Parts: sequence; structure tokens; C-alpha cells
Amino acid sequence: MLQMDIKNSFDLKRKVFVITGGAGLLGQKHAEAVTEGNGIPVLLDISREGLDDAVSHMKMKYGAETEISGFAADITSREDIGCARDSIIKKYGHIDGLINNAANNPKVEGGAANMKAIQFENFPLEMWMEDIAVGLTGAFLCAQVFGQAMAEQGSGVILNLSSDLGVIAPDQRIYRKKGLPDEEQPVKPVTYSVIKHGLIGLTKYLATYYAEKGIRANALCPGGVYNGQNEEFLDKLTPLIPMGRMASADEYKGTVLYLISDASSYMTGSTVIADGGRTCW
Repeated sequence: MLQMDIKNSFDLKRKVFVITGGAGLLGQKHAEAVTEGNGIPVLLDISREGLDDAVSHMKMKYGAETEISGFAADITSREDIGCARDSIIKKYGHIDGLINNAANNPKVEGGAANMKAIQFENFPLEMWMEDIAVGLTGAFLCAQVFGQAMAEQGSGVILNLSSDLGVIAPDQRIYRKKGLPDEEQPVKPVTYSVIKHGLIGLTKYLATYYAEKGIRANALCPGGVYNGQNEEFLDKLTPLIPMGRMASADEYKGTVLYLISDASSYMTGSTVIADGGRTCW
């Protein structure tokens, strides 16, 4: 029988974790979880400037000696991902985990005008393809490329970032704006739901496909995070959450660390929901 020291099981032991969308708000928080777990975060993002800022922020927060890297890559390009993989392996010698976090996410809850918050019947095919390419195809390609590297070494973990809206449908009423006619009302776009539901399916496929290779795959479904949303939006959303609030950006770090560490060694193919209870109703 496997014996495990619980506290030690959360130690990432200098393992290397690739984080897509690493320059974004949650991407940086995932990097903090890896760092605080004694691992090495490697950020992937299409924005070189964003990566530089994220790496600088991490070194300011944890010290100049903090080991963290940023690689500019388009995750819709298998060639870009392959180059990033080769560079990471050349630098560190191994890749131990992948956090699929990148997505096109329109902030419907912000200002009234949002060009990407387009109603379903008018949603452009081009936009559908672009969103799917980043949020779902990108996760698929990264799982292929980095998953193969982990399979060759016989161990690894994949964490796909879904959403509470990967379990339920968006409640479009919370995005409505007073004074706008129905045809001009902002909505959470169809691609967001499809991608987040799709990531859960991808997770289950990867969990069974890679099981014999020593790779675990799980999905995390976070709820909304406080990030400057207006009061009108918050007044509509918070009554839908049993805990009566959104999450702070730091509140998912413990769950992420659990799911990518040996503390969750007997979990694969699972969907973990951390949403303040919203999907209970």
C-alpha cells in the first residue's frame, strides 16, 4: 500500500509546469500556486510584453532568484507549441505538468458596450472559429505536444481550466443593461459555454487515454473572480451564489496546487467545482 506524508504530498519538488495564458490574471495566480508549492512555472502566452510583465511581477513578489520562465507562443499553432516544448526541455530537462488556462474571454460584465458580447443569432462564424481555436483547439494541441513529452517520461499531470459555466448555462439576465432594446442587449457568448463544457469532455478523454502512461488529467471549474466589475453586475450575480460573493483571485491557488500535486494522486478524470455554491441551485 502506498504510504504518503500529507504535508509533503503538496510539495511539487521543483517540477516544471507549463501554464497557457500565463500573462493573464488567473494565469499569474496559477504560477503563484506552482511557485508556492516549490515548483517551477513556465508561462506561455501570445503576448511577449505581457509575459515580461508577469515574470517581473513574480520576481518582485517572490525574489529575484525565483525560477520562472516565459515563452511567447501561439497555442493555435502546433509548430509554435513544439518549439516551446523543445526550448523548455532544453532548459529544464523535463516537463511535469500542463495547466490549460488560455481562452478568449469577453468581459461582458464590464461596460455596456462590448463588441464580442454578440447575441447567438448574430454570432459570426469567424468569431466562433477564433474562440474555439484558442480555448479548445489550443488545449487539445498543448495536451498532444506536452502530453507526449510527459508520456515519454512516464509521469505528468494535466489540469484544464473550465468554469462554472462548463456545468451550467450562463444566466443572461445578469448581463442585461437598462434602457437597451432586446436586440442590443449584451450576452455571454455561445463559444464560452461550448468551450468550457468541451474542456470537461477533453479532460475525461485524456484521463483514460493517458492513464497507462502515468499521466493524470482533471478539470477545475472556478466561479467568477472579482476584477473591477460594476455594481449593477455584482448586484445581479451575488444573489445567485449561496456564499453571497465572487471569489478573490487568490482563492483558487490552494485548489490548483492540490490538483497538480501528489496530494490528488488518486484523482483523474474528475471535475472539481469551486464556485461558492452557485451550481448547487
